[in-house]
Amino acid sequence: MSIEVKDVMGRVAIAVLQDASFADIVTAMERYAVGAVTVVDADRRPVGVVSEDDLLLKEIDAVRHSVSMFESRRQRHDHRKAAAVTAAQLMTSPAITVTPGTRVRDAARLMHQERIKQLPVIDPVTGRIIGTLHQRDVLRVFTRPAAELEADVRAVLPDPEAFSIEIDQGVVKLGGRVQWRSQAIAVAEAVRAVEGVVDVICEVACDKDDLLILPPLL
Repeated sequence: MSIEVKDVMGRVAIAVLQDASFADIVTAMERYAVGAVTVVDADRRPVGVVSEDDLLLKEIDAVRHSVSMFESRRQRHDHRKAAAVTAAQLMTSPAITVTPGTRVRDAARLMHQERIKQLPVIDPVTGRIIGTLHQRDVLRVFTRPAAELEADVRAVLPDPEAFSIEIDQGVVKLGGRVQWRSQAIAVAEAVRAVEGVVDVICEVACDKDDLLILPPLL
């Protein structure tokens, strides 16, 4: 069973309007104990995100209005952010979003690639924000009940009765016997792809090694 964002997401949409002040943004972050807030338009559609890093520029960038011809594009960008006072000026745009039907695995990959800790969840039809997915929500898949995890593991096995399964804190130990070594590897990889599996110890024996590479004849 593929776990989707709707199964673990927070139902609170942590967002501010585009005209929200610097102080409003800080207040929202403190209230919900988050490191970023989504910026939405009047129809509650995400248009950007303001993170703690964006706000910290106000403190660390002392030269907010001077411009030097030797500045890099990044430096000019940081100066503008440091001088900003509203969410629309502070935000990074466009907002990276997911929908309730997005697989948690894909959402986790997106968080890792973009180096972000939370994602606004939007309605796929209206585009309006309906919740927030945090890193801690994604990690909940690794605390699934063992019986539930075992059922999903057995569901990906070609013949569940032909294998033994032991699960300890998300680590799955597989036993059994197959004809070919490639089959044992395929089974282990299928189990590894199940959401909530931390690691796989494959002790599946095989009768024949179809992956053996013979040296060329001289």
